[in-house]
Amino acid sequence: MPSLRALAASLLLATAATTPAAAQERTDFRIAWSIYVGWMPWGHIAETGIMDRWAERYGISVEIVQINDYIESINQFTAGAFDGVTATNMDTLSIPAGAGIDTTALIVGDFSDGNDAIIRKGEGDVASLAGERVHLVELSVSHYLLARALDSVGLREADLAGVVNTSDADMIAAFQTPDVTTVVTWNPLVASILEEPDANRIFDSSQIPGEIIDLLVVNTDTLQANPDFGRALVGAWYEMMALMSSDTPEGAAARTAMAEASGTDLAGFEMQLASTRMFYDPAEAVVFASSPELPATMTAVAEFLFEQGILGEGAPSPDFVGIEFPDGSITGDPANVRFRFDTTFMQMAADGDL
Repeated sequence: MPSLRALAASLLLATAATTPAAAQERTDFRIAWSIYVGWMPWGHIAETGIMDRWAERYGISVEIVQINDYIESINQFTAGAFDGVTATNMDTLSIPAGAGIDTTALIVGDFSDGNDAIIRKGEGDVASLAGERVHLVELSVSHYLLARALDSVGLREADLAGVVNTSDADMIAAFQTPDVTTVVTWNPLVASILEEPDANRIFDSSQIPGEIIDLLVVNTDTLQANPDFGRALVGAWYEMMALMSSDTPEGAAARTAMAEASGTDLAGFEMQLASTRMFYDPAEAVVFASSPELPATMTAVAEFLFEQGILGEGAPSPDFVGIEFPDGSITGDPANVRFRFDTTFMQMAADGDL
């Protein structure tokens, strides 16, 4: 994977021509998603026709496209190929927002509550990673999780033998080789790797609750010019949330379909859901996005990205990118707001106003 620093510089130029067009009133839109327990509903929303029904209500069309490579899906959104993408809070800040693309978190879907994990062969704990090589998707939330884990025991990345950039597609195979002792990854890969007889979970995201947040983000200019795009997406999402969380045959069928699409069975999928704090109720998502803890979390994330050199090309400090919250408060540079948590449409869903 190319460095995100280089990516930010190249995409800043690539998007210059696409942003004005994206800001026009339109009827056709595209969003991208990738395999992850909290984002599987998007595939089912497309397959069941729920998205089509909500789009038709507002006289628009929304194409939902699965991209196998998570980082590539965000790259394509940043380059203007998609109007929205599923992404974490950290990756949204580092890639599109860091590249100068004004990006809005339209749906706060969940936060990881154990889905992201550090897995080590044999006995050991986080402190035992000193002098070891750790395999992960470099500069992703896995890298952030590792940094938070090391900090909890007074270690830094410099205390490791090194971090080895490993694609999520190659993670399971890598762990099965004798020279790979430790990996950091996310579900469903975590569940698969833990099936290995010598695999042990030594740290996971339940130990930093609310910090790895899973979002649907959209281009802010596109959303402002086309609010019905936001209404349709949010309406479709919460219709699916009501369905998949229901204790009904239909709810079980929806969860089963998502499980199969992600390469597991219903029991495996529900195990992943158990380590995901899903916001099935839009009112709960609004409360979380409006909490005083979120600015502190995003400040910590910005500091991590700056330390890694990936908070935008030439970022002079962790405050380089401004982040706006639902109450209008801003962390970072108020003159360079490129990431916005906007609860407007989730509140509409909570109020039944879609």
